[in-house]
Amino acid sequence: MEIISTDNISRSIIKEFFNIHWGSPQMVISSGVFHCDGLDGFAVVDENGEIIGLITYILQEFECEIISLDSIVERKGIGSKLIEKVEGMAERNHCKKIKLVTTNDNLYALAFYQKRGYHLAKLYVNAVEKARQSKPSIPLIADNGIPIRDELLLEKELLKK
Repeated sequence: MEIISTDNISRSIIKEFFNIHWGSPQMVISSGVFHCDGLDGFAVVDENGEIIGLITYILQEFECEIISLDSIVERKGIGSKLIEKVEGMAERNHCKKIKLVTTNDNLYALAFYQKRGYHLAKLYVNAVEKARQSKPSIPLIADNGIPIRDELLLEKELLKK
């Protein structure tokens, strides 16, 4: 397993990854519409060079926002390693905090991020309804049976000033 910058991976391979795992490289969240295949990020590749984990982010002034995080192989530390890589990059870029948005149904993500020091900062009620106007393929109900309606903002402070 190796972590590499997405700058070292063909954008067509990254686009294919998002098409397979998200249905499209387009991410519609309360903070904007993003084309993840064009964002900065890091990937974990296996011994065959296949992507088994991918994180994308944006930097805005003194904040870093994680736009997507995927781990194809669960419970091997891939997501944790990618988060650590982005947090390190954010600190080197003098970011004061890192943030991300997830949906109300994503219980696994809520637990994952909170265990790593992120806290709930804001609730965007019915934000997914608005997102569906731009991306109608967003499901109404998650695989776990929970209606997908709201977005939750999670944040982690990085540098104390």
